[in-house]
Amino acid sequence: MTDTLIIAERNLIRLPRKPELLIAFTVQPIMFVLLFRYVFGGAIRTGGVPYVDFLMPGIIVQNIAFGGFVTALGLNEDVHKGLIDRFRSLPMARPAVLAGRTLADVVTNLISMCVLVVTGVIIGFSFHASVLEVIAGFGLLLLFGYAFSWVFALVGLLATTPESANSVGFLAVFPLTFLSSAFVPVSTMPTVLRDFANVNPFTIIVDAMRHLWSGQPAHNDVWGAVVWALVILVVFSPLAVARYRRAAGT
Repeated sequence: MTDTLIIAERNLIRLPRKPELLIAFTVQPIMFVLLFRYVFGGAIRTGGVPYVDFLMPGIIVQNIAFGGFVTALGLNEDVHKGLIDRFRSLPMARPAVLAGRTLADVVTNLISMCVLVVTGVIIGFSFHASVLEVIAGFGLLLLFGYAFSWVFALVGLLATTPESANSVGFLAVFPLTFLSSAFVPVSTMPTVLRDFANVNPFTIIVDAMRHLWSGQPAHNDVWGAVVWALVILVVFSPLAVARYRRAAGT
């Protein structure tokens, strides 16, 4: 645990020293919110729900999913710059490298979530839920983001360069977020896309967030979102650890 916290601290210390990372966690998400709210929002019908209340859960889920990019790029750089070999020579727990990076993602995701929520409130978003439901929504987002950090950890360890890690991660996540209920109602999609969107984990998690924060119907989406996050975590964390062991030669 101590080694994990040290590695997490190492990754968080990098943020003030790399302004481009701070921009990725703050300015870029705000631009997405303003773009969809004021450029696309007027053309999208959401069945009587204010578009800003419809939009915010979806765009926060998208941003949380992309939060693992830092882990993918950082791990890829560490592998190819020989830093993993240096870690092997230190008296430290082997799993701490991955665990520390994904733990740091929880902190950066929380910062990003707070920035987006404040931005949403400024442009008209409001919670229609109890305090416990709002807190449960934050907890679900952090769990989902933590699970996706392990997906990006695997991508970073598999990719040959940081650029390819960025491209592979983008191609994997970007279509999933847009082929979901994140930005438009699923009912407006063609049949084939609608069938896919209905089983897309992003749709389930976004609908769960709308239920927790806005009181919209969710059926079993809240439990489904928890199950999806745990499944992603259970599947990808062992794969990432196995790949890390191969990369580290252990």
